[in-house]
Amino acid sequence: MYTSFFKRVLDILISFTALLLLSPVIIVLIILLMFANNGKPFFFQKRPGKNEKLFTIIKFKTLRDPKDKGGELLDQAERVTKVGGFVRDYSLDELLQLVNVLKGDMSIVGPRPLLPIYLPLYNEKQARRHLVKPGITGWAQVNGRNTLSWEEKFEHDVWYVDHLSFSTDLKILFKTFQKIFKRDDIYTDKQEDAWAAWKGNT
Repeated sequence: MYTSFFKRVLDILISFTALLLLSPVIIVLIILLMFANNGKPFFFQKRPGKNEKLFTIIKFKTLRDPKDKGGELLDQAERVTKVGGFVRDYSLDELLQLVNVLKGDMSIVGPRPLLPIYLPLYNEKQARRHLVKPGITGWAQVNGRNTLSWEEKFEHDVWYVDHLSFSTDLKILFKTFQKIFKRDDIYTDKQEDAWAAWKGNT
């Protein structure tokens, strides 16, 4: 009953309430990032959701788009704006994913959605992480996050799929708030690139 009905109800209530309460912060960030990113405060990207169905994730844009003479984007460190660095440090770029939760693309709690290009690289067990909706936070994020290897992260994701319950989600939410205030294990998209490179060498 929880997974088929109440989890979605809680997602709607939490995401709507959070967006309402955080709207002043969101508006300020939109204005600041518009100035920092030449009028482009938002970042849109395709990600696989439940059953690997693609959806468009919404985040705050924290990187500029300068390119070198060869037309390639500069390194991430050279592209992060001061405002973008602050937004990333406090994981504020994830706030807009509350819109994805409200739309039904994501859940508050679930495995983090990675890039579509990685889909053929998962083994059969790892692919089970897509049996549930992806989340803003998840079991891997509160159990090591960036300190975990990719194999360990996927083990945690699959564990969550097998143990999804109201009590598990509450535990993850509680631990997430603890980590936000401590600023532990800040997530960056560099880990995604590192995983793709690692899988390509195996």
